Amino acid sequence: MSARMPWDPLADPAATAASHPGLRHAPATARNRRPIADALAGLLPKDACTVLEIASGSGEHALWMARALPHVTWIPSETTAEGLAGIEAWRALCPELCGRVLPPVLIDARRLPWPGHPVDAVFAANLTHIASWSATLGLIEGAAGRLGENGLLLVYGPFKENGTFNGAGNAAFDADLRMRNHDWGLRDRETLTAAAIAQGFEVADAVSMPANNLLLAYRRPGSC
Repeated sequence: MSARMPWDPLADPAATAASHPGLRHAPATARNRRPIADALAGLLPKDACTVLEIASGSGEHALWMARALPHVTWIPSETTAEGLAGIEAWRALCPELCGRVLPPVLIDARRLPWPGHPVDAVFAANLTHIASWSATLGLIEGAAGRLGENGLLLVYGPFKENGTFNGAGNAAFDADLRMRNHDWGLRDRETLTAAAIAQGFEVADAVSMPANNLLLAYRRPGSC
């Protein structure tokens, strides 16, 4: 009789959430986690490094990225005690990853400076369009304060380019967001890049992702 494989809560996170009342689940994370991990593998340092994630939501991304990128230590964050508890609930289901997915920290992107020590990268997924513009500006300024030399700010999501939506789906998504909250909506990539440059970042890369998303990368320059 063959040994029974251990249960993997990340294999089907929707089913895991359904079987654990109160456990938060973000369906988008299951759809985009593989391509994001592949893109991060090409952008992050190849040696051991630490990533601070802003607005981690349920925390599912943190656990998946730590599994996919075994040289990375991941620090999730959220803006409320309830959000931190939701991340801890997922961490409890994946004890083998808790050494590299650290306990979540309380960070509001707009409240500067952020607490903590320098990190190699700051990552945010699907934040810029579902928050006020001040949160995006806070993300950029806060990252500038936490990143060491050659550190990366990595921003994933849908964006406009030169004021144009790259697909009818993104245009409809933007209209729906603005109906729900007039401070929300897809941001212009060029406007975000200008704000990053104003904080001393250099443009590092832009990776095209599935479903008309982008992963934008900005780097803190090192000393000459």
